Amino acid sequence: MALAIAAGTAVPGIAAALFYARAGLTLAHFDARAHLVVARRIVDSLMPGWQQIGAVWLPLPHVLNMLPVQVDAWYRTGASATAISIASMAVAAGALASFIVRRTGSVAGAAAGAVLMMANPNVLYLQSTPMTEPLLFGVTLLSIATTADWLDELDQHGSARWHGPSLTLAAACLTRYEAWPICAAIGGLAFVVLMRRGLNAITAGRTVARLAIYPAIAVAIFILNSRWTVGSWFVSSGFFVAENEALGQPLVAWDQVREGLYRLSGVATVWPAYAAALVVLVAFARDRARAPLVLVLALVAAALLPCYAYYQGHPFRIRYSIPLVVACAAITATAIALLPRFAQLAAAAAVVAVTVWHVSPLDQRAPIVVESQRDAANAIGRRAVTAYLAAHWDGRPIMMSMGSLAHYMHDLSRQRFAIHDFLHEGNGEVWESAFEYGPRAYVRWVAIEESAEGGDALFQRARDDQRFLRGFDRVAEGGGVALYRATPPID
Repeated sequence: MALAIAAGTAVPGIAAALFYARAGLTLAHFDARAHLVVARRIVDSLMPGWQQIGAVWLPLPHVLNMLPVQVDAWYRTGASATAISIASMAVAAGALASFIVRRTGSVAGAAAGAVLMMANPNVLYLQSTPMTEPLLFGVTLLSIATTADWLDELDQHGSARWHGPSLTLAAACLTRYEAWPICAAIGGLAFVVLMRRGLNAITAGRTVARLAIYPAIAVAIFILNSRWTVGSWFVSSGFFVAENEALGQPLVAWDQVREGLYRLSGVATVWPAYAAALVVLVAFARDRARAPLVLVLALVAAALLPCYAYYQGHPFRIRYSIPLVVACAAITATAIALLPRFAQLAAAAAVVAVTVWHVSPLDQRAPIVVESQRDAANAIGRRAVTAYLAAHWDGRPIMMSMGSLAHYMHDLSRQRFAIHDFLHEGNGEVWESAFEYGPRAYVRWVAIEESAEGGDALFQRARDDQRFLRGFDRVAEGGGVALYRATPPID
C-alpha cells in the first residue's frame, strides 16, 4: 500500500513539474539556481574536490546531484534536481503511509496524508523545482517511519537493529537545518514511547542514545568540513542583513512563523491539525501499541529554526514555514487513521475537500510561487552585464562571490560560462589572497553585487579600501551587479 501511494504521488508530481516548467518557473527562485551551482562546482571548479561541498548549506542535496548536474542540459534546466524533488515527495508520501498503515491499518488515513501534502500549491511548486525542502520532507518522514518500526520491534522482541533509523536521521541532519530540531524531537519522543511501554528512564535513555550515533557523526563531519574550508566551526552569520522587526523579540518571531503557516495553507489545514494533535496524544495515553504514532508530532519542531532566524533579524521568508504545512498534513492524516472505521473515509473526504476548495493545487499566485520571483526584475537588469561579458570576455577567470551571485553564475551558463571560469569563495587561498591584496594579480574581471543584502563581500571590501579595485574600470552594470575590467589589459 505504501508503495502504491508513493507511486501515485509521483504522477501528479511529474505533471506539476511539467506545468511549472512550461510556465518558466522551475528556476525562478535564485536559491534553486544556486543549489545547482553548488552541486556542479564539486567537479566543475578551478579547484575541484570535497572542499567545494561548502559550509553554509548542508551537503546531502548537492552530493546526490553532484554527478547528474554535470550534464549541461540537466544543469541548465534543473531537470536532475527536480527529479530528486519529485522522488523525495514520493518517499515522503510512502513513508507516511507505511507509518500509518502499520499501526492503524487505515488506508483512508494514509491516502489522506498524501493528498493533503500534494494538494497544497506551495508544496507542489517546491517539488517541481531544485529546492531542497522536498528532500527534507522525504528524509524526515522516513526517519519517523523507521524509528517507529524500530520501537515496535523492540517492544515485540526486546532487541532491534538501530542502524536503519539512525542512518535516516543522519541523512535528515545533512539535508536542511530544520531537520536538526525535528530529529532531536524524534529522539525525545522515542524516549517517551519507551517509558510508556515500561522501560525505566536509564534503560530508555541508553536505548535511544543509539539513534544519535550516526546523526552525531554526520553533524561532526559537517562542522569539521566547515572549519577546514572556511575557517569557522559553524557559519551562522554574514549572509543576511538583520532588518527584521522580530530582532530580539521572540513573540514577534513566533507570530511571523504562524503568519507564514496561515498564509501558506489557511485555517482549512491548520485548525484540523490542532484537533488532530489532541487525538494523537489521547491515543498515546490510551494504547501502548499505538504509542509510536506520537512521533509524527516531531515535525512541529521545524518551527524552531525560523523562529530563531527571525529572532536574529533574518528577513521574513514565507518559505520557511512550509515544513509546518507538511506537519499539519501528516498529523491530520494520523488522526484520521485513529478514528472509528466508519468515520475515517468521511473525515478524509471532508478534510481533503475543504483543503482543495480553499486552495488551488496549481496556483501561480501561491505565496511561495510569488516569493520565488522576487529576483525577476534584477535578472532582467543583469542582461546588460551578461551582454558585455559575452561580447568581451577573454577566457580569464572572473572574480565573483558565490555566496551572493551563485544564481547569476547559473544564468551565465546559457552563455557557455562554466563554474571553473569563476574565482569564488570555494577556491580557498587563491580567493583569500585576491580578496586581501587585490584581484589584479589573479583575474581580469570582477563582478560585484552592490544592493542585495547590503552588498556582497567584494562590495564591502571595495567600500572599505579604495585601493581594492585599483587598475579596474567599471564597464557594465544592471540588476544590482557591477562588472569591472582590468585596464590596461594584463599581458
